[in-house]
Amino acid sequence: MWKNIINIVLIPLLGILYFMKVHVEKYDVIVIGGGAAGMMAAGTAAKNGKSVLILEKNADFGEKLKITGGGRCNITNYELNDKKLLGFYGDAAPFLYSPFSQFSVKDTFTFFERRKLPLVTQARNRVFPKTEKAFDVYRVMKEFAKHENVTVKFQTPVKDLHMKSGKIHAVDTQKYRYHAESVILSTGGVSYPETGSTGEGFKWIERLGHSVHTPSPNIVPLRASDPWIKEISGTSLSFMKITFFCNGEKSFSKTGKILFTHFGLSSPLILNSSKQVSDLIEKGPVTAEIDLFPDTDKGSVDKRILKIFEQNKNKKMKNVLTEMLPKKIAEVIVDLARFQDPEKKVNTVTADERKNLRELMKHLPIRIDGLMGLDRAVIADGGVPLSEIDTKTMESKVVKNLYLVGDILHVNRPSGGYSLQLCWTTGYVAGISA
Repeated sequence: MWKNIINIVLIPLLGILYFMKVHVEKYDVIVIGGGAAGMMAAGTAAKNGKSVLILEKNADFGEKLKITGGGRCNITNYELNDKKLLGFYGDAAPFLYSPFSQFSVKDTFTFFERRKLPLVTQARNRVFPKTEKAFDVYRVMKEFAKHENVTVKFQTPVKDLHMKSGKIHAVDTQKYRYHAESVILSTGGVSYPETGSTGEGFKWIERLGHSVHTPSPNIVPLRASDPWIKEISGTSLSFMKITFFCNGEKSFSKTGKILFTHFGLSSPLILNSSKQVSDLIEKGPVTAEIDLFPDTDKGSVDKRILKIFEQNKNKKMKNVLTEMLPKKIAEVIVDLARFQDPEKKVNTVTADERKNLRELMKHLPIRIDGLMGLDRAVIADGGVPLSEIDTKTMESKVVKNLYLVGDILHVNRPSGGYSLQLCWTTGYVAGISA
């Protein structure tokens, strides 16, 4: 009886399971990860006559792309001088001249506008789709892959990469094994983990022999514990100067918009300061001061306060300051000034008290506790150093048929379109080369 069960049930079942595991599909190129860089790489390789498969663990392409730039999608930065542009990529700049000579900012404009998505340049040379909808960028990239007959398998996470004779021999998913002449790894970094960027690509490439810089938040809001900041959460100041200090000594200043949040400070200005702040925190305690009137000297601020006070002598001082400042900020200034009588009238304010108000307006103090975590990071650095990549092709110097693109590369850069341009450029170069 047991022999019949084995012959009739068990052996066929084992055969099915074996087939599921060894079932092989072959492609010229396998792209792991369907984000911005992955879609560009896949479409480019397919456009050049290759059979291409994208393996994407999410249910759709470009989950991070759909939300980038607050849903507006900062596609690139309109700096056509490569030397100036690459200056924003820090130590990575010398490695990037070759890929950017192959696919530049101008090529990004051409790519999207030929696909009927006009672009517009805004403040700080940031480039957006004219519609200001990230979904339109996602749509163009999805149509690009479809038009070039890229095969896509969604909800198909990769389990492992197999090596043979110094190359990627096979890519395993839960059910099937796939073979290709070349593999492009575009799994992203660790920012926005809810979109699928959870860093598993780093583990694979370490096992394959690459070194990996530990990821850290690169563009991320700052934590500040001052109670008044939480009380004015949601308030933004459009033109302010913030100066950072380390161990009591001035380090650097920046001017622009500042957003107060329930955890601290945000805005593009703050995000683009976070890497420098992170470096300072390694050296000692960090504080900051906000100048609420950066284009006005102290003497002029004092005269302005005096003029307003003279015009409102019988009014409460806390109400009068709203003629100079947003209501919530005015309340903070009054609170920090520590008047014995918060209901104090203007005509009883002394010269020293007025001077204290002026100092707070020019030097509003903040304690910087640190950076928010990777879950809040717009961009995280970390990944494979470019010294281990042939950046003329984006091919690994360790594994000869493996190409690395996008956020899996260790490249520091600010916000402002530089991350997506890195994705378009490295994705294109890898697609052409693979």
